[in-house]
Amino acid sequence: MSGCGGPSPHPRTEDPGPRRALLVGVTGSGKSTLARRLGQEAGLPVHLVDEEFGWLPGWVQREPGEQRRLALAGAEEPAWVFDSAYSHYLRDVADRADLIVCLDYRRMVSLFRLLRRSLRRIATGERVCNGNIETLPLLFSPDSILRWHARSFTRKRRQMADLADRYGPHKVIRFRSPIQARRWVESVKASGRIPRP
Repeated sequence: MSGCGGPSPHPRTEDPGPRRALLVGVTGSGKSTLARRLGQEAGLPVHLVDEEFGWLPGWVQREPGEQRRLALAGAEEPAWVFDSAYSHYLRDVADRADLIVCLDYRRMVSLFRLLRRSLRRIATGERVCNGNIETLPLLFSPDSILRWHARSFTRKRRQMADLADRYGPHKVIRFRSPIQARRWVESVKASGRIPRP
């Protein structure tokens, strides 16, 4: 045993916390906003899947195989936050994630947030999804994001439950309200790292 006060031969290293975080939630739950904030507070690069992998200009979707190839290339990086993952590559990204954050909000909460977001984008002409623009006719068309919310809501909530069952509480956290998610991000800000579940 050394009495000279020198460094330990086995210095303790602080747990950096999860370095790969996947967000999952229903349409309009605020995944992209939370992903940006999480990346900023934890110092992690952020992948916005609609922007990077999903869409081309003119509201044309990339071929599924190309989407998956691009997403998996991003998921091989040592650190990231994905703001979502499409169903045909969700399992691949989830397997690589250290943490899965589920925004499991009530239907009316996510619908209100979605409608507010869409109206803001229409009013400002904000470019989204790789240079595309939301319009009022598009909002009420058969391809409307509001219709997509209605059609996909139950499936996406079931998807979150399946992820929780598959990966367990050591890897999956579920927030039932935006305030829970906001408080969690504040804890990330305070520590500079993502806490483990």
